[in-house]
Amino acid sequence: MLIDKFGRNINYLRISVTQKCNFRCRYCMPNTPFEWVPRENLLSFEEMFSFVKVAIDKGIEKIRITGGEPLIRRDIAKFVKMISDYAPGIDLALTTNGYYLKNYAKDLAKAGLKRINMSLDSLRPERAKYIAQKGVLYNVLEGLEAALEVGLKVKLNTVVLRGINDDEICHLIEFAREKGVQIRFIEFMENTHAQNLKGVKSNEILKIIGEKYQISPLQKQATSPASLYALDDGYTFGIIDPHKHDFCASCNRLRLSAEGHLIPCLYFEDALSIKEAVRAGDIAKASEILAQVLENKPEKNRWEIGAQNEISSRAFYQTGG
Repeated sequence: MLIDKFGRNINYLRISVTQKCNFRCRYCMPNTPFEWVPRENLLSFEEMFSFVKVAIDKGIEKIRITGGEPLIRRDIAKFVKMISDYAPGIDLALTTNGYYLKNYAKDLAKAGLKRINMSLDSLRPERAKYIAQKGVLYNVLEGLEAALEVGLKVKLNTVVLRGINDDEICHLIEFAREKGVQIRFIEFMENTHAQNLKGVKSNEILKIIGEKYQISPLQKQATSPASLYALDDGYTFGIIDPHKHDFCASCNRLRLSAEGHLIPCLYFEDALSIKEAVRAGDIAKASEILAQVLENKPEKNRWEIGAQNEISSRAFYQTGG
């Protein structure tokens, strides 16, 4: 088992396979140019997998593949299969904006992927285009249908932005309920890469929903970042609130970037690289770096309401959120 110095069991690894994305969402990377990253700067899937095996052997039970947009990276289904073949029982998921999902859903499911998290920030085409800075909605909805058709479990994620999509909260719940999937509303995480935006806090989201529906809080799962609520018909939705004091208390995650940085916390700009170790085949050294990153994992972020310096310098498109 991987236990940090605060007694938390770290059993979840998020792997960003690319920092590239075909969207330019205003809350993530609105002004980032479309860059070409030299292939030699990235870990190959074989190099990533050599570390993944170490992580699984030491206690990682859940892996999520992220980006940027992971479906941009060629042969992503082969990487999924590497992990699934090595540990068939592992909870293996992927986060995507859904734009290319209709082309990959079948192959991903066949390779062993179990779950998909999809971004859906608006059901209005022009508004979705404004947020992503690209016409995206119809492709995203086709991707959702393709994932459901091949039997992948799906969750929808919505970043709620004041004055932009906060009037769609109930409509999005109703859409997700109709599709038989859970939706989770995510508080905007303040960062230096996305300025001039205002998020909507969890109590405000609940107030909006409560004006139309009766809401009951459910017991929070120990390691889940989301607080869950039920409508009077039993449908459940979630809210991810990084500003709450208990958000970090049950954190069980480490993150690996496409360029080999092992990251202990989403908020802080600190990491250690495993690139040289895995490229040299030095698994013992990679294990030492893993142990050091575990030791460096902080107790909590600084988004907590009332704390100083609530804005993170972390580029989320490099870590997959």
